[in-house]
Amino acid sequence: MKKFTICNRPDEQSLALADVIRISLNEAGQMENEKQPDVVFVIGGDGTFIYAVHKYMDQLDHVQFYGIHTGTLGFYTDYRDCDLEEFMTAYLTGECTEITYPLLEAVFDDKKELAINEIRIENAARTQYMKIYVNGRKFEEFRGTGICVCTQLGSTAYNRSLGGAVIQEGLRFIEMTEISGIHHIKYRSLGSPIVMCENTRLAFVSDSFDGALLGVDSDVIELNGVSRIEMHISSTHKVRMLRGRNVNYFDRLKSLF
Repeated sequence: MKKFTICNRPDEQSLALADVIRISLNEAGQMENEKQPDVVFVIGGDGTFIYAVHKYMDQLDHVQFYGIHTGTLGFYTDYRDCDLEEFMTAYLTGECTEITYPLLEAVFDDKKELAINEIRIENAARTQYMKIYVNGRKFEEFRGTGICVCTQLGSTAYNRSLGGAVIQEGLRFIEMTEISGIHHIKYRSLGSPIVMCENTRLAFVSDSFDGALLGVDSDVIELNGVSRIEMHISSTHKVRMLRGRNVNYFDRLKSLF
């Protein structure tokens, strides 16, 4: 018997959809299990999807995520609330296809953090200085508010607001974008977003990250006492998403922006 759970945004529309989906799944003989689900149904927006992934981060090896958007079409979902019947039919008849997406991993001290969108080093208290290494070789020295490293999925999120490039779906790249870099005659970093291969390994080194925060999607972690942060695509973790229909990426992009 397949086990499911539902993560929904707490608005009236999303709650109503959750009730309909729950009844439909129960009638199909599936059992609700919040602690150890096989499938997580996500109802809401892209933020709700990211929340669901982090909630079940320790079960990604066997959990699938299937989303419906209560609003405009999102990057993590192929269906809107008005498509509920098609959404459920695709799942119950086994027409969905599983697609996996990489997670970005940050390692510092003895800790490891995973993100589906982006990981940011940000210091709003003072100018943050750091040396940046690419695959073990020094690339540049940076001064400014911080650095954002994103996945393809995250390229349309905060990265885009920073002036970063949008990466087409299916391209397994990561992107590094400066956050308010300082450039003048004495010191200067690249200043432009840079798109890199998925096997690129980045390291950020500073005498002090005191006062800085590590932003992991919507979570934040203090970096006091940390001197080195490494980032790369995780070799052991990925997100398994169910896609019920093929929505053209550029149509999706055009509808949102």
